[in-house]
Amino acid sequence: MKFPIIRRLITSLLTAILIAGGAAQAATFTFTAIPDEDESRLRSRFDKVAKYLSGELGVEVKYIPVKSYAAAVTAFRNDQVQLAWFGGLSGVRARHLVKGSEAIAQGREDTAFVSYFIANASTGLKKSSGFPLGIAGKTFTFGSKGSTSGRLMPEFYIRQAFNKAPEAVFRKVGFSGDHSKTIALVQSGAYEVGAVNFKVWENEMKAGRIDPARVSIIWKTPPYPDYQWSIRGDVDQRFGAGFKDRVRQALLGLKDPDLLASFPRSGFVPASNEDYQPILDVGRSIGLID
Repeated sequence: MKFPIIRRLITSLLTAILIAGGAAQAATFTFTAIPDEDESRLRSRFDKVAKYLSGELGVEVKYIPVKSYAAAVTAFRNDQVQLAWFGGLSGVRARHLVKGSEAIAQGREDTAFVSYFIANASTGLKKSSGFPLGIAGKTFTFGSKGSTSGRLMPEFYIRQAFNKAPEAVFRKVGFSGDHSKTIALVQSGAYEVGAVNFKVWENEMKAGRIDPARVSIIWKTPPYPDYQWSIRGDVDQRFGAGFKDRVRQALLGLKDPDLLASFPRSGFVPASNEDYQPILDVGRSIGLID
């Protein structure tokens, strides 16, 4: 009499395991990205990334747009997304908030990223190899307050050159919100000088959205580590053992020229949290990271 009961218990247990496994397999893997460019272009880019990852990982993958760098960090912290394309500063902040999270891939160009200082032609400022001290007293716009290339590193070099906060160096300081807007604001003359991600500048130039007669590069920063893909440390528990490594390999294996060009990156290479120690150090030195 006991054996049928035992069989029923075993059957029930196996059914529960299968249901739980099916639910895990059916879970949607979500990711976001810092809004460093025009929103429509980001949507086009990352919807394609979602489709690629879904095919590689065998699970539904969804891109969730956010309105700010801070919102990207919050979504990662609150587990609304499990993967994010962060800048250096936003990545350091996010990983600090989520125990076990890791930087797993970066663009080849992100190992030695740079910012451009750009100026409206009316300023008369010209390109130089040394820091452009002539920007003092001008109006200046950063990108987002949480941007590595549009705020953190430019502010670091401004403070280093003048031994003052930006507000004490410039007649007016603004934050455009993203690199495309920074270029547009400086090109229009709304701000005389600004700091911009060199990759967005190159993309905007190729797209014909920059008029060299109205705005130009006046200085290039020394290189620093920047963008990276960061993943939460608990993804293997949700999507199965080895899932994090599969995501890493899928990103490193992304070869589609059209998709890579939209970043724009020539490819992705391995990354680790230790690669971003210089960003953590700079962030602490100017008070942007506790």
